[in-house]
Amino acid sequence: MNNGIPPWAYFLFTAATAFGVVMQAAVLLGMLFAIKAAMARLDEVTKEMKENALPALATARHLLEEVSPKLKVAAQNVLDVSHTLRHESTHVSGAVDELMKKAEVQVDRVNEMVTGTLDSIAYATSTVQRAVVTPMRQVGAVLSGLRAGLDVLRSRDRNSHAGNDGDHFV
Repeated sequence: MNNGIPPWAYFLFTAATAFGVVMQAAVLLGMLFAIKAAMARLDEVTKEMKENALPALATARHLLEEVSPKLKVAAQNVLDVSHTLRHESTHVSGAVDELMKKAEVQVDRVNEMVTGTLDSIAYATSTVQRAVVTPMRQVGAVLSGLRAGLDVLRSRDRNSHAGNDGDHFV
């Protein structure tokens, strides 16, 4: 086997290969220890999760199973109340509209009554004024005329009479 390669090259090549294999074995051994440590930590976390999280999840599921029908009933009740309120608000709105129309009619009637009453009072006032005040003025004028005539007959001074009568002198 003599190919022209010195024996020390074989020895060096074999030593380098052996060193590489030993290094590779050491790396693999280090990886093994690291994986074992990670697996131990993973086992701890899994145990902790089984002890704490699984009972909590079971309790939550049990609670959800208990509350779910009640929530459905409550939601249905809210829906029913909503429909009832909508119906009642429509009914109340109609009643309020009807009441407003009736009130408007009554206000118009009262307005007509008050207007008619005020018109009647104004007419009565003018009638009373024409029936009472106008004849009273005429009577006052006749009396002033009679007085003036009597004063003339008694030979009183006409200027004094006009001063006594004031605005009633005719």
